[in-house]
Amino acid sequence: MSVERTTIPVLEVMGLRKSFGGGGDRPALDGVDLRVEDSEVVAVLGPSGSGKSTLVRCIDQLESIDGGAMYLDGELLGYEVHGSHIRPLRDVDVQRQRRRMGMVFQQFNLFPHWTVLRNITEAPITVHGVPPAEAKQRAMDLLERVGLADKANAHPRQLSGGQQQRVAIARAVAANPRVLLFDEPTSSLDPELVDEVLQVIKDLAVSGMTMVVVTHEMAFARSVADRCVFMAEGKVIEDRPAQEFFESPRSTRLQTFLTRTAQTETPPR
Repeated sequence: MSVERTTIPVLEVMGLRKSFGGGGDRPALDGVDLRVEDSEVVAVLGPSGSGKSTLVRCIDQLESIDGGAMYLDGELLGYEVHGSHIRPLRDVDVQRQRRRMGMVFQQFNLFPHWTVLRNITEAPITVHGVPPAEAKQRAMDLLERVGLADKANAHPRQLSGGQQQRVAIARAVAANPRVLLFDEPTSSLDPELVDEVLQVIKDLAVSGMTMVVVTHEMAFARSVADRCVFMAEGKVIEDRPAQEFFESPRSTRLQTFLTRTAQTETPPR
């Protein structure tokens, strides 16, 4: 017996389509559906070119979409209903929506000429209107949480890649986002720095942060995610609870993917 879900999800993606270029190229996203509930952690997995990064970039409205719809707490993203038509939102309204989401990229995207503290406090003060003293205290609390309280006055060039990514996560969390999006947050790191970043994400999961994590870290996804989504050729092939996803994959594609990654992945550290 199925139980109908009546609550509005934090994030809902319906029939999302996105293509790059012309000439009948295979779409990057080909009718993607995704639903993320409050405090849920969803890991998005798949081979290179499967559309994983494009998905989170579209959700954050860094890329335009060609079809489908996206909703944040029931609010249509990127568009508004005007009479019997749907039209794109003004840039100011798109920015308002984006402020309710946090994004952590493959590259850290920190401002090199600003201190760590300013990198974290700038958006809360100038965009969200948080009083400077409050923003600073919040930033220091977050730096303590990610183990970098002693680096508040350092500049990004003085930090390791893992430290920079932890600062980037703190910056994203500082704005109190409704959902936090990660685009391969460890792919640019040396292997020995990966664990320190994954531990921060694990701590956020325990705290109840709603997250969509595009990752190639299988052990992390298995232990932290509530659900795992497998994508290939712009489509969602499987979307299941993490334990079932890894222990009893239904599709041949996912079975093959898990077998190949198990052969190449280093043992859990």
